[in-house]
Amino acid sequence: MRAEAKTEALTARTAALTASGSGWLGAARRDAVARLAAMGLPTKRDEYWRYTDPASLTAATPEPAALFDAGDEAPAFDGIDAVKLVFVDGMFDPAQSDDPATAGIEITHLSQAEGVDIHWAREVYGVLEARGQIPVQRPLATLNTAYATQGFLIRATAKAAKPVSFIYHHKSTTSDALLHHCIKMEPGSELTILESGPAAARMTSVMEVEVADGARFHHIRAQGRDHARRAATHVFSRIGAGALFKSFTLTANGCLTRNEQIVELVGNDGVAHVAGAAVGDGTFHHDDTVFMTHEGLRCESRQVFKKVLMNGAVGVFQGKILVKPGAQKTDGYQISQSLLLDGDSQFLAKPELEIYADDVKCSHGSTSGAIDDTALFYLQSRGVPKRVAQSLLVLAFLAEAIGEIEDEAIAEDIRLRLEGWLQRHEH
Repeated sequence: MRAEAKTEALTARTAALTASGSGWLGAARRDAVARLAAMGLPTKRDEYWRYTDPASLTAATPEPAALFDAGDEAPAFDGIDAVKLVFVDGMFDPAQSDDPATAGIEITHLSQAEGVDIHWAREVYGVLEARGQIPVQRPLATLNTAYATQGFLIRATAKAAKPVSFIYHHKSTTSDALLHHCIKMEPGSELTILESGPAAARMTSVMEVEVADGARFHHIRAQGRDHARRAATHVFSRIGAGALFKSFTLTANGCLTRNEQIVELVGNDGVAHVAGAAVGDGTFHHDDTVFMTHEGLRCESRQVFKKVLMNGAVGVFQGKILVKPGAQKTDGYQISQSLLLDGDSQFLAKPELEIYADDVKCSHGSTSGAIDDTALFYLQSRGVPKRVAQSLLVLAFLAEAIGEIEDEAIAEDIRLRLEGWLQRHEH
C-alpha cells in the first residue's frame, strides 16, 4: 500500500512534466526519470519525512500562495556588488539580469547546453544528486534532475571577479518552480554564490557543487519572506583535497521549508561548514536535513543550526555525520538549538553520528529552551527596555550561525534583516 501511494503521487505530480532535451543533458534527465520511477515520491511514513509532511510538495499542483509586499525594505544583498541573475516564478529573465560575462567565469543557461555532446557539466549534472541517494533516497531531488529546464551551469577556473547573485521573484500565486544549478570549481578557484527571494508559490531546487582541490566556495542565501510559500531545496557537494565549502541559509517566514544538504568530503584536509538561522511565527514549519560524509584524512566539518520559534511555529533538524573506514583524524562538530518564545512552538531534533574510524573527534548536541530570565533581568536592570533586551538576546543566540559567514558585509546584511524581523514580531 505504501509503494502504491508513492507511485500514485509520482504519476499525478509528473503528469504535466516532460523530460526534454537531447545530448548528454537529455540522457541525464532520462536516467533520472528511470531512477525516480523506482523510488516514487516520499510520504510522511518515510523515516526522513516523519517530522515533515511532504504532501504539499508532492501534490499535482501547488497550493496558492499570496504575494507578499515587503514595503520599502531593500531586497537581500542589494548593496553587494554582484552579477545579478533574475528569475521570475522560476523562469530566467535576461532583461532584469546583468551580463554574466562580467563575473569573469563561465556561466551558461541550461537551455544553451541542450544538444551539446561534450560539456564539463556532464560530469556534474545529476551525478552528485545520484550519489546523494545512498543511503537515503531523496526523490524530490531526482524529480528536479529529470524535469528542471531552468538554471545555470557555472565553472570557475580562478577567483571570480564578483559574487554571482541568483534573485528569485514570486509574481504568480500558483507558480511552481523547478530550478537546477551546477557549479564546478576548478583547482585553486574561488567563488561566492548568493541566493535570495521566494521564487514561487512552490519551489523545488537542486544545486550540485564540485569543489576541486584547493578551491574555495561560499554559498549564502536568504529565503523569501512570503508567508504562504513552500520550498524543498537540495545542495549536493563534493569536496576535494584542501578545499573549502561553506553554506549559510537565513529563513524568515514561509509555511513550509525543507532544506537538505548532502556533503561528501572525499579529499584529504577538506573543510565543510553548513549553517542556518531560521526565524518563524505561527504557521511556520522549517526543516534542516543534513548528511555529512567523511572519506578523506584530517577533514573538518561543522553543522551549526539555530531556530527562533513563536506562536506555534515548528522547527526540525535531522543531521548526520558519517565517518567512513580510513577517514582518520576527522573533526566533526554538530550543534542544533532552538529558542522557543512561547509554550506553543516546538523543536524536533534527530542528531546522528556513525563512525567507522578510531582516531576521530566528533561531537553533537541539541538543546531547546526559552530566553534566559537572568540575562533578561540583567539587561533590564541596566535600563534596557524589555522588548529591546529580548531582541538582543535572540540576536546573541543566532550569532554562532551568522559567524559562519566570512564576508562581513554579507553577514551585516543578514543581521539587519533579522533585526527587522524581530521588530515586526515583537514578543
